[in-house]
Order: sequence, then C-alpha cells, then structure tokens
Amino acid sequence: MYNFDKIIDRSGSGCIKTDCLKDTFGREDVLPMWIADMDWETPDFIVEALRKRLEHPIFGYPHTPDDYFPMIAGWVKRLLGWEVNPDHIRYIPGIVKGFAFAQRCFLNPGDKVIIQPPVYHPFRITTENIGHEVVYNPLIPVYDEDGFLCDYRMDFDGLEAAIDGHCKMLILCNPHNPGGVCWSRETLIRLAKICHRHGIMVISDEIHGEMAFCEHSPYASVCPEAAENSISFLAPSKTFNLAGIVTSYCIIPDEKVRNRFFKYIEDCEIDYASIFSVVATQAAYTKGWEWRREMMEYLKGNFDFVDEYLRTNIPQIRSMRPQASFLMWLDCHKLGLNHDQLIDLFVNKAKLGLNDGAMFGKEGEGFMRLNVGCPRAIVKEALDRLRDAVAKL
Repeated sequence: MYNFDKIIDRSGSGCIKTDCLKDTFGREDVLPMWIADMDWETPDFIVEALRKRLEHPIFGYPHTPDDYFPMIAGWVKRLLGWEVNPDHIRYIPGIVKGFAFAQRCFLNPGDKVIIQPPVYHPFRITTENIGHEVVYNPLIPVYDEDGFLCDYRMDFDGLEAAIDGHCKMLILCNPHNPGGVCWSRETLIRLAKICHRHGIMVISDEIHGEMAFCEHSPYASVCPEAAENSISFLAPSKTFNLAGIVTSYCIIPDEKVRNRFFKYIEDCEIDYASIFSVVATQAAYTKGWEWRREMMEYLKGNFDFVDEYLRTNIPQIRSMRPQASFLMWLDCHKLGLNHDQLIDLFVNKAKLGLNDGAMFGKEGEGFMRLNVGCPRAIVKEALDRLRDAVAKL
C-alpha cells in the first residue's frame, strides 16, 4: 500500500508549481492547484533506480538499451491494448517540442494548423510562434438537466467548413485537456476519415492516456486512415510524476511518415534519451503497475470528494467528471461573474492558484481547471477556501 495522504512541501525545490506563484498569480500566498504535475512522491522504485545509477560517478554519453523500445511497446500493449512495433517508437525531448518538430518537418510557409478549443494552450502558442495560422474548430459543449457542462463533442460539420486547401495538420488532444474526455473509437474514426480525405496530418497528444478511467483508444490504433498519416506522442511523465525528467516518445505506424520524421529528429540529434530518462522510464514501465492502480483509486476518491463537496457546499459550481487524468474542469457560470471577477474570486478572495479557463481559448471563459493530483486534505482545504469566498459574494 502506498501513502497518497502524505503532504510534502515543494516550495524551494525549483518547481514551477510552487516557486513561480508571484509571477503567475501576482501573489505568493495562493494554494497551488494548477500546473499539471502531482504533489505525490515520485514512486520509490523510480527514485531507487535513479539513486542506484547515481552511485556510479561518471555520467558520460549513454547508450539506449536494446530492450528499451520493446519494453515501451510491451507497456503500451498491456495498458492500452495497442500492438506497436518497437521500431516505430523513438524518444522525443518533450511532447510540446514534438508538436514544433512535426510542424518544422512537415509544414510549409502558408500551411495552417487546426485545433479544437477549449484545449491545451501550447497547441495554439507553439503554432503561432512557428509562424503558422491557427484554424479553430471549437468543441460542442453538452449540458446536463441543471445547466452545467457535462461533456464535449467534436463538431464535424464545423471542421469540414473550416478546412481549406492550406489546412495541413490537426493537433488532437486524446484524452482531452482540460475536459478529461476520452474520445470514443467512433469519434476518432470519423475524425480520421475526414482528415485522411483532406490530406491533413493528425498529431495526437496522448500524454493523459495512461490515466484513463474508461476505455482509451489511441488515435493511430482505431483505423487504417488514422495510422496512415499521424504521429502519436506519449510519456510516463503524468502517470508517475516525472515531468522534470523528460521521458516522452513518439509512435508512428506509417513507414513514409516515420522515415521522414525519424530522419528529421536524427539529423537534429533530438532523439537521444538522457541517462535519467531511460532509467526512470524503465523503472516506471517494469515496476509501476500496482502503484498506478492504487494511485488511480485514490484519484477517483478525490473526484468523488470534489463532486459531493460542490453539490453540498457550493452548488453554483460543478465539475465535468473527468474520464482521464487528475484535472477537473469546473463550470463556474452560475456564479454570474465576468472573467475578471472570477479570477479575483479564486486568486484574491479564496487565495487559490488554478488555471484560468480562458487560457484554453475563449470557449473556456467561465471555467477553472483544478488539479486534484494531491492529498485529499489539500483538496479539502482548497474547497473550504472557495466555499468561504463564494459565501461572501
């Protein structure tokens, strides 16, 4: 049994979550419930593997073990049911960097990139920084009988209408961040057929897929059209709290796409895993099954706690129940606050540091993203602060 109730002070450790509060929120006394890493200890078997490697006093150029990519393929098959050829896998130094590399490799000046907001903001930021136009295909919100958001659907009619001859890439969030939706196979197949027909490459961010509470379908696995023109990015970093040790990798089933992208990253020497990324990934994927199971059970309890607390104590706010990961998308519309007032409520009155929904696109206004990858006592403290602040409105 692992202890997920243990509270650890991360301040002063050099992490963004606690040491960048002043720059992010304008004050340092907020409870940090924002950036997507967890406040639980990185599992002991990973720490021990790293410690053991540190016993050797030389950290020269590392060799990637021959069984490294077969090991990853084995984990992907066991957890996701996706049969992957190990030769189709390569290390990548970060998933957001992977988006940029893919655009540099495959797109030409004037090409456009489609995203589906509200969605992980680096999709837009990276694309704009590289110099490509972003085309928006907003998701369709679905509301429950009480008027709260309960689901998202893809707008395929809107997608077809948005596509022109310059649209060459779509960045997919699967599972969705910030909403936590695990897209169904039927949805992904329909998306794949549209993109295949229009010659649009799909870059699929699958980083939250290891933390799915329901069936998660990797995009490239759903049909031949999806496999033919896509790159999938995955990592153990969310699942095992390894964001500071870059452990990402890509999977590319199609030979033509694979050869072109692998040559690009090889030519730029960015497919070279560090000593510690190899060691951490090996430990996670060979010894992490039970830890992941227990972590997911605890996380489910956090979801239940938040849902019940909001219904009982702050009925003006409700979470869209996540199907994956440790992020909860809070619908705050019934508070009747504008964007600035909502931020003021959370940051200055409740003294909470959450991700502002508007950062995920204008479709996210009126929402806040809550990170509950932490001890339940911290979740309760955050909700108590929010309850007291709302009571004073």
